[in-house]
Amino acid sequence: MNSSTAARIGIAGIVAGAGLAAGGIAVASAEDTAGSTASSSAHPGGHRGGPGVLAETLAEELDLEQSDVEDALAAVREDLRPDAPAEGEKPTPPSDEERADRQAALAKALAKELEVSEAKVTAALAAAEKQAESDREERQAESRTALVERLDAAVEDGTLTKADKTSVLKAYDAELLGGGPGPGGPGGRGAGGPKADAAS
Repeated sequence: MNSSTAARIGIAGIVAGAGLAAGGIAVASAEDTAGSTASSSAHPGGHRGGPGVLAETLAEELDLEQSDVEDALAAVREDLRPDAPAEGEKPTPPSDEERADRQAALAKALAKELEVSEAKVTAALAAAEKQAESDREERQAESRTALVERLDAAVEDGTLTKADKTSVLKAYDAELLGGGPGPGGPGGRGAGGPKADAAS
């Protein structure tokens, strides 16, 4: 086995290992909202983090019981669920305008269910979106740190070179490895994400 083949095998193993680390983070997040429906269907406005997380944040912002907010979200979910794509067609991500329309519709419906002003619900939804974005960036940073640590170990034991490490991190940040930073939905940052000093 030549050195280039060994390097490729080493890189694949390291990336897979980092993927498992990132997957563990995702599983932990999913466990927080176990028993709930998928966030894409429960939150027509496009909120991440699961209905339990959204309900908790909204309840805090609106000074309401979380159970009341959960009931309200369940009540409006079906009416605001996006139409399913036609048979044979792939679903397409909503445009910024569509997201904004869904967000406004969600705020209006929740305000009616909770008997709270629409302005307060809109502000609470914005706070929930900001929190979801913060959580997403934290998970991205943790995933990248895990990858950097595995690459450092591979460089130290001679499996990879520093140039290999730099190339892998460059590919990760460019979203070419399937686990790199990506769009964060409404208000998301898109490609890029946290960078670690060890990239150089």
